[in-house]
Amino acid sequence: MKAAVLHGAGDIRIESYRQPELRPGMVLLRTHRVGLCGTDLHYYEHGYNGTFVPDRPFILGHELSAEVAAVGEDVDTVKVGQRVTVNPSRSCGFCVYCKGGQINLCRKIIMLGSASTTPPTDGALAEFVVVRADQCHLLPADMDDGIGAMMEPLSVALHAIRRAGTVSGKRVLVIGGGTIGLLVAMTARAFGAVPVAVSDIVAARRQKAVELGVDVALDPAARDLHEKVRELAGLGFDMVFEASGAPPALRSAFDLVSPGGTIVQIGTVGAGDIPIPVNQLMVREINFRGSMRYGDTFDEAIRLVAAGRINVNSLINNVFALEDSVKALHLAADKSLALKVQIKP
Repeated sequence: MKAAVLHGAGDIRIESYRQPELRPGMVLLRTHRVGLCGTDLHYYEHGYNGTFVPDRPFILGHELSAEVAAVGEDVDTVKVGQRVTVNPSRSCGFCVYCKGGQINLCRKIIMLGSASTTPPTDGALAEFVVVRADQCHLLPADMDDGIGAMMEPLSVALHAIRRAGTVSGKRVLVIGGGTIGLLVAMTARAFGAVPVAVSDIVAARRQKAVELGVDVALDPAARDLHEKVRELAGLGFDMVFEASGAPPALRSAFDLVSPGGTIVQIGTVGAGDIPIPVNQLMVREINFRGSMRYGDTFDEAIRLVAAGRINVNSLINNVFALEDSVKALHLAADKSLALKVQIKP
């Protein structure tokens, strides 16, 4: 099959690649659309992602919509010809976390397009990809392929909202106006949060947030930031979602959250430890929670989008052919121009 194969930092090649083997319980998918995210950019720009260093060339991509091309033995949940989106994170199904409903915490997860395993697990930037049948989620007949591929990042946002608790009527701040941050803001708004604010250092992303319906966009470098926060939220926001992955942004979250409020950490803040104001955490009884990928959120994401509650199509900037994967990655890296860039294998 034809695939975009990562050979090292800045080195992606379009080449003939072994088609994945179809085994019992698995499904062979013909890829229709693949979204690029920050993880793909880390691998492309540096050759690795955090502590995950690939030991051989492999295929990136984990946000996808596809058509079922073939099914393995014992598969009766999907049929050839059906269109699906995919939970790219394959848990073991047997550990205490999987049995307890926390599949995202499974210690044996196999992630598409990732060097978290040795050897790396090939992803979706290819004509075909194989996944376990239970990773597939059926798409409505009238849902566009590009929208279908957005169910993965929307599931990240939905899981973060769940980690925060009930958002209805709460004052919410999202730090970081990239795809995930904007999806969190849109989801919070759909679930009744008011006001919903987005903070980002990039003016174009603040403007996009306003276009998408958030109540206010904040410049974290503005001298009157804290004055604006007081006008919006008094002593602070009830919930702060940190989606930028920038250490200064995380530090600012502790100053912008209200006493007794909740901070949800979504962004990855590099491999090293960073200091946090533990005394503030204690004295103001701040709830500080992590949010890792997603649990059982994909079908909920599909229903919300199908019902028109969340408009993910507005985040898709460009669609490229597989042969133009390098061009697509370069555009995706430009925060002033792109939110979600997709590839159509």
